[in-house]
Amino acid sequence: MTHPSTPELLVLHAVRLMGFADSDAVAERAGTSHVEALRVLSEAEREGWVQHAAFADLEGWSLTDSGKTENERQLATERADADPAGVVAAVYREFLPLNARLLRAVTDWQIKPIGADQLAPNDHADRAWDGRVLDELTALGRKLAPLGERLAAVLARFCGYAERYETALHKARRGELDWIDRTEVDSCHRVWFQLHEDLVATLGIDRRNEA
Repeated sequence: MTHPSTPELLVLHAVRLMGFADSDAVAERAGTSHVEALRVLSEAEREGWVQHAAFADLEGWSLTDSGKTENERQLATERADADPAGVVAAVYREFLPLNARLLRAVTDWQIKPIGADQLAPNDHADRAWDGRVLDELTALGRKLAPLGERLAAVLARFCGYAERYETALHKARRGELDWIDRTEVDSCHRVWFQLHEDLVATLGIDRRNEA
C-alpha cells in the first residue's frame, strides 16, 4: 500500500522543491489546504526551518540550512518505513540516463549552432530541429510514466510528475514554447528538475557527488 506523508513533511518538502514560493503555491504543491500549509509554515518558521521574505511585488517562503537538514531527516525516516525494498533507489538508477537525455534535449531547445557560432540561441524557426527535440521529449515522457507509477506505489507524494510533464509537453506541441524550459511555469524542465530533486533528497544524495 502506498505510504501517505504527513503535512509537516509535505509542506517543508514543497518549499525545498520549489526553492521560493508563496503559501498558495506551497499548499498546492504539497497537496494540502492553504490553512494547513500556513499552520505548518508558521511552526517551521518558529523552529528556524523556513524564512519568509518580501521584496517589490514578490513574497514567499524558502528553506534554511537547518530546514534542509530537518527535511532530510523526515525523508530518511519515512523511506525507512515505506520503502524497505529500495524501490526509490532502483528507480533513481534508471532515471539517471534519462536525465542526461533530458538535459541534452533542453540544451538543443535553447541552442542551435549556426556556422562558427556553436552557442547561437534557437530562434525556433527550424521546425525540423524543434520537431526532433519534441520527439525526444515525448519519448522521455513515455519512459517517465512507468517510473512514476513505481514511485507512487511506494510513496503517495510522488504522484503526478508524469501527468504534469505530459500537460506541459502538450502545451508546447500546441505552440506554447515556454512550456518546455521556462521556470516561471510548470514546464517540462521544471517538472523534471523537481522530480530529480525529490529523488536525491529522498535518498540523501548530494547532487555534487552524484556522478
